[in-house]
Amino acid sequence: MKYDAISKELFIKNRTKFTIQMKPNTLAVFNSNDIFPISADSTMPFQQHRDIFYLSGVDQEESILVLFPNAQNENHREILFLKETNETIAVWEGEKLTKSSAFEVSGIKTVYWLQQFDTIFNQLMSEADGIYYNLNEHLRADTQVETREDRFIKQCKSKYPAHAVFKSAPLLHKIRSVKEQEELQLMQTACNITKKGVDRLLKFIKPGVWEYEIEAELAHEFLWNRSKGFAYTPIIASGKNACVLHYIENNNRCLDGDLILLDVGAEYANYASDLTRCLPVNGKFTDRQKAVYNAVLHVKNEAQKLLVPGTLIPEYHQEVGRIMENELVKLKLIDQTDIKNQDPNWPAYKKYFMHGTSHFLGLDTHDVGLFHQPIQAGMVFTCEPGIYIPEEGLGIRLEDDLVVQDNGVPFNLMQSIPIEIDEIETLMNA
Repeated sequence: MKYDAISKELFIKNRTKFTIQMKPNTLAVFNSNDIFPISADSTMPFQQHRDIFYLSGVDQEESILVLFPNAQNENHREILFLKETNETIAVWEGEKLTKSSAFEVSGIKTVYWLQQFDTIFNQLMSEADGIYYNLNEHLRADTQVETREDRFIKQCKSKYPAHAVFKSAPLLHKIRSVKEQEELQLMQTACNITKKGVDRLLKFIKPGVWEYEIEAELAHEFLWNRSKGFAYTPIIASGKNACVLHYIENNNRCLDGDLILLDVGAEYANYASDLTRCLPVNGKFTDRQKAVYNAVLHVKNEAQKLLVPGTLIPEYHQEVGRIMENELVKLKLIDQTDIKNQDPNWPAYKKYFMHGTSHFLGLDTHDVGLFHQPIQAGMVFTCEPGIYIPEEGLGIRLEDDLVVQDNGVPFNLMQSIPIEIDEIETLMNA
């Protein structure tokens, strides 16, 4: 792995938070992701399933974690099953975890090779009354591909039909949404790497540059700083492209007078950062660009004040909508007649600001969390209002990553990344 070793104490704490919520005499199973094929003998780069990583720190394919707090054999209360490594595998694929190194990573003492799984798991299931399956229950999930986890659940249901079945997702969504200090440090590192990418761009962008060249500059800086790269597919959207919310082609030339909307973020140790900034191609904002930019910045500054313990997310989004409504009236994009005649289910401001303001952030860019529960200290949210005016070829979104704190003032993990117009213009023209 490119990243520095993470203390196993983090994963020990994470497992404890999960197991204390389990029902008596049940076990839980977590599988790694598959390595997905492209064609012929080509594969996509491996990405570990975030849940097994969160609970064990194991960042390797063909891994299984079993948690059984009430197992009669104390050694079987936490078990890792790993792909057996040998000299041949080390030569062809690189070193894999050994039993001793797996303990150093995870804090789990009992480690078996994967070929022992069926025999040992059968013994465990003979003791257990129920099992927790780890289904993908993210609200935005739309998975068409059968995963390693899906195959395991299908086989397990067939072989052990009499066991009670429970869901891991609600437990994980609850505990993963509140970050430990070690996690916040990893996320801060990801944000710091993102800042280095932005600093590089402030010196690089000029009329005539291509969007993909900007993407390449970021990729270089991210990899140079021990990131695997982008936490999500980068958006480098100049001019009218900024009005396409998920524009990822990044294949247009950046023209003098246009703005570039950059929605990019580095990952570090599987943790995501998520940034949006808008930069003038020629280093200077026009008066109109300034007016819209400052309106978005005002909404962001006011919105982040609402990210405090006790806030309900649906009410938060409604209040941000009211703040945005006022700004759009000032910009003469909507008027009181539009507001009076608006559809309550799609307010007038939605014509120019059609997406949500915040989402959970962590191991996933759109991280898991309980959207119907009050916000808690230790949660991390993006804050990303935007105004999109297709008829003007102008789209502006601004986004930072914020840690909710007990004192009511969120901590901005991206506070060192320039966002004020004067600072951006000064740095681009230095």
